Amino acid sequence: MSACCLVASTPAHSQTDADGVMMSKNNFCSGVMYNYSSWENYWEGTHKRNNANLGTVSTQMLGVMGNYGVTDKLNVLFGIPYVKTKATGGQLHGMKGIQDLSLWIKYVALEKNVGNGVISLYTIAGFSFPVSDYNADFLPLAIGLHSKNLSLRGMVDYQVGNWFATASATYVVRDNIKIYRTSYYTTEMHYTNEVKMPDAAQFNLRAGYRSDRFMAEAFFSKWKTLGGFDITKNNMPFPSNKMNMTAVGLNVKYNIKHVAGLSLIGGSNFTVAGRNVGEATSYDAGIFYILDFTKAKKSSHNPKKS
Repeated sequence: MSACCLVASTPAHSQTDADGVMMSKNNFCSGVMYNYSSWENYWEGTHKRNNANLGTVSTQMLGVMGNYGVTDKLNVLFGIPYVKTKATGGQLHGMKGIQDLSLWIKYVALEKNVGNGVISLYTIAGFSFPVSDYNADFLPLAIGLHSKNLSLRGMVDYQVGNWFATASATYVVRDNIKIYRTSYYTTEMHYTNEVKMPDAAQFNLRAGYRSDRFMAEAFFSKWKTLGGFDITKNNMPFPSNKMNMTAVGLNVKYNIKHVAGLSLIGGSNFTVAGRNVGEATSYDAGIFYILDFTKAKKSSHNPKKS
């Protein structure tokens, strides 16, 4: 979902492509997520600055997400957001629209008792593509980068009782995009409307408490663009810029006791370091519901499987 440009960052919660929780077989979890992100300062290359022609840049996202348990060890996930951007200064207008459809396959390759806990190894493959003809060449107010992305993630999760730690690494292959002009300048002149998008990598660490009823975690995330170039001085960002970001945050989830399958989630994250990205603070909240298509009572002896 275009996680590391000057637009917004995507939150991650339980039973997503980035955690050590699986949806049980024939269960379908779906819901809506709202995210608000804003920044005033940004990094122009390595130089941190602000810009009166932008003021405060904000992004609102309303996303529909879902996760279906094909088996206890194989999940299929999706997400699609509606995004709206705004700048309080200058004459640049914000943009809005449906952004990209993201699809993932999440598989438990190994689950084994080690010491006092359980270690699990996951393989996650993802694909995302734009579903509307939005303009990517209008950063920082574009709603996305309009690139098709293929990702592969390896992840390890270790849980002792209700305490857990999760680490993952992701490689993202990004397709070239086309913009609405026939020439542009990066570090040299290009007489074409096609922009070569650099690949990217992401590293994620998360740890916290996880039970049938409640989850709370702290996380550290680092996104690195494998190529690209810096924003030139006093210029607008460009889709193929080098965009690096380090963020920290907190996520919580609570399953409603008196309504089986209903859960509330919330979280916040802050960009602590970056290159050609905004120093963004984000808040999110959502509501999700699980439909059990087996119509059978599930065991809850293992919080990783609940």
